[in-house]
Amino acid sequence: MRLRFLGSTSEAGACPSLYETDRGTVVVQGLQVTDPAALADLRHVLDGETAVEVPRELLVDIARRVIP
Repeated sequence: MRLRFLGSTSEAGACPSLYETDRGTVVVQGLQVTDPAALADLRHVLDGETAVEVPRELLVDIARRVIP
């Protein structure tokens, strides 16, 4: 799988960030959610999955630039 950087709300371009893959999917880079109460709210978490936190403004910004 190859990634293409889409954008970030970080000044240094670190996390959180979004990437487009050559498989037509999106990869999210961000801080792992570790709060037990928040994790308890997740549904159907499979082995190998985790949750990351991404600011809403990053999703909106990328959607405006990427989705026609």
